Amino acid sequence: MPQRHSKNNNDLAFFTYEEKRKLGYGTQKERLGKDSIKPFDACCLCLKPFIDPMSCQKGHVFCKECILECLLSQKKDIQRKLAAQIAQQKQEKEEEEERLMLQKAKELDAFDQQNHGALPQYSDRNYIRDKNGFHGANSVKVTSFEEEALRTMKAFWLPSATPEAAVKVEAPSTSTTCPEGKEKLKLKTLFPIHFTEDTSEQKKSKSLVMTYICPSCKVTLTNTMSLVALNTCGHVFCKKCADRFMAVDKVCLVCGKPCKEKNLVNLEKGGTGFAGHGDHLEARDFKHLGSGSGLGLVRPATKT
Repeated sequence: MPQRHSKNNNDLAFFTYEEKRKLGYGTQKERLGKDSIKPFDACCLCLKPFIDPMSCQKGHVFCKECILECLLSQKKDIQRKLAAQIAQQKQEKEEEEERLMLQKAKELDAFDQQNHGALPQYSDRNYIRDKNGFHGANSVKVTSFEEEALRTMKAFWLPSATPEAAVKVEAPSTSTTCPEGKEKLKLKTLFPIHFTEDTSEQKKSKSLVMTYICPSCKVTLTNTMSLVALNTCGHVFCKKCADRFMAVDKVCLVCGKPCKEKNLVNLEKGGTGFAGHGDHLEARDFKHLGSGSGLGLVRPATKT
């Protein structure tokens, strides 16, 4: 059966509904799958199962080696920026001293000329050009003021007279930041966390992947659960057990170490540049058909 002519007609001055649908016009929605969500037991930097996990006070979990390497590189970058700023300040100081010396020499020459009536008076406009014998780009006389004259003249076609934009080095921040939350982070604020492994024979025989459980209720920890860690001892519990027992008893359920409500740190899940996590895991891509091109403007996808 032949297709309808309206679906194949493309000689109109506007797009038909079928043509817009094939081009992907409008907002395209797609729910993010499991592969797009960072697991709770993965490092926020290398996105691999963590080794010797450490957490910040905001609940971002990293491998010990990854976060130490990250903080070390930040400190090296801060030192490099500080050295560049010091070098720039030194250069600006030298340029200012040179400018003051040239201005003082110019004032002395002008004062000397005024005290000798036989010498002609030089104006500020033609002072450098007449006194030093520089009369433009075709001059063959090379003087010590040639560079200054080339810099001030309006001959933009000369490579030596091309203006250069000064690069201003701003004062860098001297504090390291968390690579995930962008808040200030120090090495002493990090604390190691300890997950309870599932050592049951049934779990060992079914899967080779290491699974973790809550030491209180023995429930397997997944991405759908909210996890809480104690920054005093590092043990990890599910949110329900932490609110039900530790917030009331003020002790750790594993080691019995005293704790307060401020010692409970909610661990974050997902949220890296390659993965997202939240209640509405939906990617949207809006495509607008502009005039003339047929495809128009495409707005990048956003995660909600």
